[in-house]
Amino acid sequence: MGMSVTISAADADDAEQIFRLQYLCFQSEAELYGNYRIQPLVQSLDSVRAELASDCVLVARLGDEVVGMVRGAAAEEGTGRIGKLCVHPRLQGHGLGARLLNAVEDALAGRSGTVKYQLFTGHRSEGNLRLYRRAGYVPVGDRTGEDGVRLIVLEKDAKEPGSYAVSA
Repeated sequence: MGMSVTISAADADDAEQIFRLQYLCFQSEAELYGNYRIQPLVQSLDSVRAELASDCVLVARLGDEVVGMVRGAAAEEGTGRIGKLCVHPRLQGHGLGARLLNAVEDALAGRSGTVKYQLFTGHRSEGNLRLYRRAGYVPVGDRTGEDGVRLIVLEKDAKEPGSYAVSA
């Protein structure tokens, strides 16, 4: 009998698995841009631990293995910022990214004053852009990241219902 993927809050013990998963998952993004200095690839383990302590970090687990993750944080003016959504390459294309996105939106919605969600992705990251458009996000601008990659900034009204059902 196969195991189900569950989504839950990350804890401090997940830091190393998150760190390794993030490094694995963002290799394809680095290749797409010809830039292996993108932030998820140069982030330190201590920085991941700090985010676990301060942000809303959710993980998808298959048994004891972390196979997906996403971070969120309540920011100024009611904005829920979402970042570093990633799914292990062997599980991509099965809706897990959408489930993680919906779960972090739900978690951030519970924080006082959240009126919109905001995230960004590289301008060449078509798969990511498709996922975010299907989930109701619309482009609101662009900017250049510290690593030189042009990023598309997307937003969604927090009152808009999620496009995906979350199941544990």
